[in-house]
Amino acid sequence: MKLLGVSGSLRAASFNTALLRAAQECSPAGVTIQIFGLHDLPLFNQDVEDQGDPAPVTAWKDAVRGADALLLACPEYNGGVTGVLKNAIDWASRGSPSALHGKTACIVGASPGVTGTVRAQDALRQSLRKVSAEYWPLSEMLVGQAHAKIENGQVIDEKTLAYLGKHLDAFIQHMREKGRGKG
Repeated sequence: MKLLGVSGSLRAASFNTALLRAAQECSPAGVTIQIFGLHDLPLFNQDVEDQGDPAPVTAWKDAVRGADALLLACPEYNGGVTGVLKNAIDWASRGSPSALHGKTACIVGASPGVTGTVRAQDALRQSLRKVSAEYWPLSEMLVGQAHAKIENGQVIDEKTLAYLGKHLDAFIQHMREKGRGKG
């Protein structure tokens, strides 16, 4: 099974990118997680789209289409989803059918705040519904006070690592039960 990991943060020491790297390390045999960086995606602009997707947009859409499912690491900025992640969804939602149509996403998120990324994850689920993507019903994994659990781009908290592993295993089982993905 091939998962596409996407962090909604561009920060080098991102807590959310660290979650994706930890997920790569704890993924079971037969499951790969490719992390796709959003650094090169231009801001969505229909005038640009009308002239043809820029190469980074084509690469993004192809990566989404080629994945069995998405693992979205969703930061929370000012109580909502980041512009970076929303922009990626906007680009991938374009076309008929869109790259996101029917794609299943598992959402995780880490934040220094006590509530983790609960508000951003709610907003992200709304956007995913609007573009005909699916999200795993139990997909809420909230890592609050991430600054005490993630250091130097590595998840150091054993409870967080264990929960991430269980969460990922349950998502993979869900996908297998749906008949999606190989292995």
